[in-house]
Amino acid sequence: MRAIEITAPGGPEVLQPCERPAPEPRQGELLIAVQASGVNRPDVLQRKGLYPMPPGVSDLPGLEVAGTVAAGAPQDLAAAGLALGDAVCALVAGGGYAEWCVAPAGQCLPVPKGLNMVEAASLPETFFTVWQNVFGIAKLQPGETLLVQGGSSGIGVAAIQLAKALGSRVIVTAGSDEKCAACLALGADHAINYRTQDFAAETRRLTGGRGADVVLDMVAGEYLGREIDCLAEDGRLAIIAVQGGTRSQIDAGLVLRKRLTISGSTLRPRSLAYKAALAQELRAKAWPLIEAGLVKPVIHQVFAAAKAAEAHALMESSAHVGKIVLTWQ
Repeated sequence: MRAIEITAPGGPEVLQPCERPAPEPRQGELLIAVQASGVNRPDVLQRKGLYPMPPGVSDLPGLEVAGTVAAGAPQDLAAAGLALGDAVCALVAGGGYAEWCVAPAGQCLPVPKGLNMVEAASLPETFFTVWQNVFGIAKLQPGETLLVQGGSSGIGVAAIQLAKALGSRVIVTAGSDEKCAACLALGADHAINYRTQDFAAETRRLTGGRGADVVLDMVAGEYLGREIDCLAEDGRLAIIAVQGGTRSQIDAGLVLRKRLTISGSTLRPRSLAYKAALAQELRAKAWPLIEAGLVKPVIHQVFAAAKAAEAHALMESSAHVGKIVLTWQ
């Protein structure tokens, strides 16, 4: 099969097309004939040698794919509610940048009605992550306010739409007026240009001094202290990445007085059972929103898989709004 491998830790140029043996599904896995592969920030970290794959996982990058089910044991197909030939998208722990990919049956979901393969490939990594952190861990409720750092990212556009569709108010930060406008067009109630405005002060102002109930944070670093400052009482801070660094200085007294909850999570090393449970929640609660047109994939650009290096360069430029996807046609 054709695939994209990381020849050595480094810049986008280390991503090179290669030929690899096609994987074979083991018990509990389905083989997918991949038509499109999503590109995500963890792929960039893996390419740089900063995000090693778990034991036993393919060294090929790629955490989400869409295609058709090509093989799998009858009991595994039945458990996933799928059949050979079905159009699916899947969350995988690695190996997604390839024409063939194996995925745990419990992490395979039917392509939502009305979506093509490119759109479907943009869903798993971001939707699993947002659902786990915003609705599972932080328990965002209808009527509450969510602050999304990086609203124009793949995670951001998913969080905006899911939170709005489920009845919450959404404030986002973004790095330009154009990106802020794109977030507002997706349904965000307010967008803050973090380069020209103090997001903590603006969040307090926009909430009448109350603050946000939940913050979805991909930055960490010096942002944490400011996020604690602009959280409401009983607020929840969900940290999912550390693009701004791992060191932070916070006012612990403020955490106590506001009764705040701070959580951190990484999805890749979680158990198959945990991810399968997330998949079932998405299928029951998020997939109907997509099929009703209330939540839509946001695709910034599509690249032929052989141009994965260009896709990574775009990802690192942060010039995109939404998702970047590779195709294998």
